[in-house]
Amino acid sequence: MFSLRLSAQPLFDSHLHYSAEDAHRFNPQAIIDLLDKNAIHYAAVTGTPPEHVSKLYHLAPERIVPLLGVYRHSVDKTTWTNDKTLIPYLEKELERGYWRGIGELHIFARDRHSKVFKKVITLASARQLPLLIHGDPAVIDKLYEIAPKQPVIWAHAGTFPYPDLVSDYLRRYPNLSIDVSMRDERIAPDGIISDDWYELFVTYPDRFMIGVDTYSTERWQMLDSAVGTIRNWLAQLPDDIAVQLAFINAAKLYNKPLIIKDEEGIEGVSQ
Repeated sequence: MFSLRLSAQPLFDSHLHYSAEDAHRFNPQAIIDLLDKNAIHYAAVTGTPPEHVSKLYHLAPERIVPLLGVYRHSVDKTTWTNDKTLIPYLEKELERGYWRGIGELHIFARDRHSKVFKKVITLASARQLPLLIHGDPAVIDKLYEIAPKQPVIWAHAGTFPYPDLVSDYLRRYPNLSIDVSMRDERIAPDGIISDDWYELFVTYPDRFMIGVDTYSTERWQMLDSAVGTIRNWLAQLPDDIAVQLAFINAAKLYNKPLIIKDEEGIEGVSQ
């Protein structure tokens, strides 16, 4: 019934950043305008420091899904797993009540036994807040050893984004979802979706989400192009599967109403 081939098909971007350097170039309303221009109906957004995401959320609370970033300063990206002040900070921030997830957490195999990481998992698990993880397979294994039912979004299809490996982990962990941000060239070399990624999406249509990943201000500046690239390979999938990746899966994960356009361009809302 639904078609991704309409350029205005609403998207749910599951991986955006709005950090201090972005805020200098784009105020919150400018970000909303960019989302409007690209028909991004919902956006899961994190940032360093988190206060900029908070401002964006309060401007458009129905639209922005705020993820609590663990980095208060850019250097925290490589040191947070040993930061004893982080947990009290996160606990205080979570008391605000509007954060809908935690991350992005950059963590690799050597740090998977970090006590701080374990406490972050415990915080998220107690509140059933999804964790956005940028990490190795060993990190995912350790996380699910600690919290078997934890909702996790594995950013960029993992650090080793091979379809066979991703498929293996989706079989292992039913609460694991995958965002494929920054993997467009792997998914669709020269713009044509590869057979192995096509089969992966068709096999697990309810486990993937799209995202641009505005990790730099330049990515915000090229948002139109990045979204166009994503729409191109989505349009090569069966319509029902494309809509799941583009919108439905993230909307279900974050408990947002489904906004879908049918073949005639008529927008509908479904809970």
